[in-house]
Amino acid sequence: MTTVMSGFVRQCVAALGVLVALTVVLGVAYPAAVWAVSRVGSNSAEGSQIVDASGCTVGSSLIGVDPQVPSGRPDPYLHGRVLGSGDDAMATGDPAASAASNKGPNNADLLVWIEQRRTEIAAREAVVPAEVPADAVTGSGSGLDPDISPEYAQLQVPRLARENQRSPAEIEKVIDDHTHGRQLGFLGQPRVNVLGVNLALGHTVASCP
Repeated sequence: MTTVMSGFVRQCVAALGVLVALTVVLGVAYPAAVWAVSRVGSNSAEGSQIVDASGCTVGSSLIGVDPQVPSGRPDPYLHGRVLGSGDDAMATGDPAASAASNKGPNNADLLVWIEQRRTEIAAREAVVPAEVPADAVTGSGSGLDPDISPEYAQLQVPRLARENQRSPAEIEKVIDDHTHGRQLGFLGQPRVNVLGVNLALGHTVASCP
C-alpha cells in the first residue's frame, strides 16, 4: 500500500511539474515573445495605419477604401478597384470585413457586372470602354486591394488634373511617387497605392479627435 501511494504521489508531483512548466512556457513566455516581436514593427501590428499631415489616422496601407462622391459632384479622387462583395456591381466594400464575390470567370452575373463597371468607368474617365484595364473592373481575392495598376492610375490622370486644378505632369509625379515596383524585383506587378496618392493630393478625413 505504501508503495502504491508513493507511486501515486510521484505521478502527481510529475504532473504538477509539467502543468507548471507548460503554463509558464505557453501561458507566459510564448505570448510575451509574440507581443515583443509585434512591437518590433508596431505600425504593422496595429494595421499599418496611415496618418495625414494633421496626425489624423485616415486608413491603412494594406486595406483599400474607394473614395465616393455624391452623384453629380466633382470627383477629385484616385479610385481603387471594386472592393468587397454584394449585389452592387460597383460595391465599395466594408473595410471591416474582407470578402470577395466568389463568382468564377464563367459566372453570368459577374460578366454582366464587368461590362457595367467598364461602361461606368469609361464614362467617368471620358474614354472608350476598351481602354479600361482589367483591374479596374475586377476585385482582388480579398476584396480589399489597396493598390491599382499604373495603367488604371494613368487612365485617371486627366480627371484628377482637372478636378484638383493641377497639371497632368504634377498628377503623374504624385502617382510616380506612390508607385511600388515588383517585390524582391520579380514578385507581383508594379502597383500604385490609392490612399497615398489621395493624401498627397490633399484629400483627407473631415476631422479627427
